[in-house]
Amino acid sequence: MWKVSRAFFLAGLASAGIDGYAQTSATTDKPAEPAAQPVFSIAGFDLTGHVDVGYTYLRGSGKFVSVVNSRVFDASRNDIVLHAIDLQLARTPENGFGGLLDVTLGKDADTIAAYGTIDKNRGPANGVNKYADVTQAFGHYGAGPLTVIAGKFVTLAGAEVIKSAADTNYSRSILFGYAIPFTHTGVRATYKFSDTLSLAGGLNQGWDAFEDPNHDKTAELQLGLTPSKLMSFLVTGYTGKERVTNYPKSAANGTRNLLDVVATFNVSEPLTLILNYDYGTQDGGSASGGKAKWQGLAGYVNYQFGEQWRLSVRAEYFDDKDGYRTGVVQKWKEGTVTLAYLPTKNLEIRTEARADRSDKNAFLKSDRVTPTRTERSLGIEALYKF
Repeated sequence: MWKVSRAFFLAGLASAGIDGYAQTSATTDKPAEPAAQPVFSIAGFDLTGHVDVGYTYLRGSGKFVSVVNSRVFDASRNDIVLHAIDLQLARTPENGFGGLLDVTLGKDADTIAAYGTIDKNRGPANGVNKYADVTQAFGHYGAGPLTVIAGKFVTLAGAEVIKSAADTNYSRSILFGYAIPFTHTGVRATYKFSDTLSLAGGLNQGWDAFEDPNHDKTAELQLGLTPSKLMSFLVTGYTGKERVTNYPKSAANGTRNLLDVVATFNVSEPLTLILNYDYGTQDGGSASGGKAKWQGLAGYVNYQFGEQWRLSVRAEYFDDKDGYRTGVVQKWKEGTVTLAYLPTKNLEIRTEARADRSDKNAFLKSDRVTPTRTERSLGIEALYKF
């Protein structure tokens, strides 16, 4: 299946991100970024954001043998990186009109750039160096329990999000980078029936597409259940025709489906458990031209030690049955431990150790020639929220 065109496409997906973004309270019931006092307000629009700087020591090249990136944002081997300066200007009233503009400046902007905002032939993995991305830009209308947004917004899928301030680990999960999309452009409506039940649905241009590459639309639907303060569930589905390759744009076109489930358990005030499951298919995506399949499971344990310390442990399993998402037919596992120190409510410092292992010689060593089954990394991240 791995023709040159598909390898370039997947390099674009992995280096340009394959989905998931920091959902805000304006767009979904997923947890939003921790509340912050706005830098300033004008006409009811509040400016908030964060600065994200990180360093990764990676024992490996950050690449699979298929040339697809093996990491999402932390693919640099030994560099200090300005990941993002996030600037969000928002007014999303419960009743009335408003809007949201979210701009990402920094290296992460290359990764999350949508189709139609970059060179359509080269793709985001081939030296675009965008360093600026309008990650969200939508109009908002609220009418009590009903909210409607139209424009560019983040995906409903996934336990992790684009904004680092809303995550607990430095590196992003396999599922965040290889199982789901990042953003969509279209229309979305959310209706909150009660404190325990909500429903969201919409129609958009497809996965990570500002401009529709095939003129077919993708439908989204999410059911949110919160039986009690101790637990919540999000079940999300996407379906629609997508091109098998976008970089370069191919003639092959087939239905892509995704089922995403996120379950959160608040065991106690300091302890939270999260499970995330994804199952996806792409018609025409296998080596024989048949249906490609992928699935994965991620588990999280987050423990808050008082106000200043937090420990986060993540374990994952991802089965790229047909090699469509990573360029390698493989079963990929990873384990991550992150210790966070919060000296003030605005500043957070994270240190992290991560180990990845495949059942195949899927990773490239630092020489970018020798294949290996494992990849290791140490990282440190500083976040300033405003």
